[in-house]
Amino acid sequence: MPSAEMTPASRHEPEPVRPVTAEPVRPTSEDEIARAGSELIGGPLGRRALPGTSWWTPVRIVALVAIGMFALGLVQKAPCYHSAWFFGASSQYTHACYSDIPHLYQGRGFADHLVPYFDKLSGDMDYLEYPVLTGVFMEVASWLTPHSGTLQHQEQWYWFVNAGMLMVCAAVIAVCVVRTHRRRPWDGLLVALAPALALTATINWDLLAVALTAAAMLMWSRSRPVAFGLLLGLATAAKLYPVFLLAPLLVLCWRAGKWREYAQAVGATAIAWLVVNLPVMLFAFQGWSKFYTFSQERGVDFGSFWLIWAQNSSNPPGTGFVNTAALVLVVLCFLGIAALTFTAPRRPRFAQLAFLMVAAFILTNKVYSPQYVLWLVPLAVLARPKWRDFLIWQACEVAYFLGIWMYLAYTTSGDAHKGLPTHGYQWSIVLHLVGTLYLCAVVVRDILMPERDVVRRSGDDDPSGGVLDGAEDVFVLGAAAHPPRHAAHFDGPQVDWGRPGAPPSPEDRSL
Repeated sequence: MPSAEMTPASRHEPEPVRPVTAEPVRPTSEDEIARAGSELIGGPLGRRALPGTSWWTPVRIVALVAIGMFALGLVQKAPCYHSAWFFGASSQYTHACYSDIPHLYQGRGFADHLVPYFDKLSGDMDYLEYPVLTGVFMEVASWLTPHSGTLQHQEQWYWFVNAGMLMVCAAVIAVCVVRTHRRRPWDGLLVALAPALALTATINWDLLAVALTAAAMLMWSRSRPVAFGLLLGLATAAKLYPVFLLAPLLVLCWRAGKWREYAQAVGATAIAWLVVNLPVMLFAFQGWSKFYTFSQERGVDFGSFWLIWAQNSSNPPGTGFVNTAALVLVVLCFLGIAALTFTAPRRPRFAQLAFLMVAAFILTNKVYSPQYVLWLVPLAVLARPKWRDFLIWQACEVAYFLGIWMYLAYTTSGDAHKGLPTHGYQWSIVLHLVGTLYLCAVVVRDILMPERDVVRRSGDDDPSGGVLDGAEDVFVLGAAAHPPRHAAHFDGPQVDWGRPGAPPSPEDRSL
């Protein structure tokens, strides 16, 4: 994608009582938006229905819906596939169908059979600026691309091959989310139907890291820390953001005393990352390090509040200052998440903190490309599987998706000025920031008021927590030593789990 510069002491809690039934939660029975939407396919599932007795299981339905939505996203790119990637400076932006994939086929040497990281490039980038596993993904796709015909024909095929491989990643993400919360398989429909996923899936190669991260979350939910670490290490070898999941996991394992499992996860993460990176690091260090040097040297770019500052200031912040300030902000956010974890009336769920941590990185980073929303989609569904809140956030992201392309259309259309001027684009950035902050706010509210958490109101503790699910606390601070605050005017069952020495209420046992 083009850059903006170019255009008290330990406490113990009783183990939560498990639900007396493993019956899956039906979203139409607890979510008014899901109930209303089900009218399109015949209405809510009846009490006498026998789910799981036919071939149409939730995981298969969700996977097929995800593939269908992905295909619709491919159709949305049709104007670019046929012409806009190749003719006219701004048509790929006015049609909102831009993708890095065809442009980098030649721009990063794949058309010339150059070896990523080892062979130097002759264009604006001397080496491939992506992490190693993503580079392997790109190279495999080039092997599957017919190297015959015109360059345009090859670029079309390269995008098509990558789209097929990324479609598999999208299906993996949906299936992993379905299986992570065993009693809430239909939450996976939120992933499958996410409009921002369909629109941004083939802009870049982020879905590879997202799929590996979703698989890692699934492994942790099954109490397999080594498998979690191996997959997370591979995800980090494809994109940097997955490693941030280790930060909230640290404070959760600290509160629950699960140090052995955390050490296993961290060790496996490091091993998997090294297995992928070490060969390239040893034999092509300059090419391997390009991703990290480029990330440091890159200036303030699209989608960040830093860009709004830079565009409205006579003395914009420099790259060095932004790098330091962004790092400090991420550390402060982590310290806030740690304080929330240790003082919450009940230990937060892993998915909640994972979402908050990645969102903090996105909100404070110096660049926000539209496909970065993919990092948050599965985490948001696991953290807050509420259709209203999810759709509000998605609407903000779709608005930003359109805003950035219309802004690029404006800056590349010359005197015609087709598209969105600078101030209009800045408002789309604000909308993206507000939407993400809104979802963070409701997740934090769920942590402070556990009865607001739809996952726990269904009778679960932490279905994505693995060894943390139902574990006793060994280290808490402040408010965690007191009864949890309940939301005002809340008519549902009051969640008492997590109160030291307080048994679950009869209402909780009946869930």
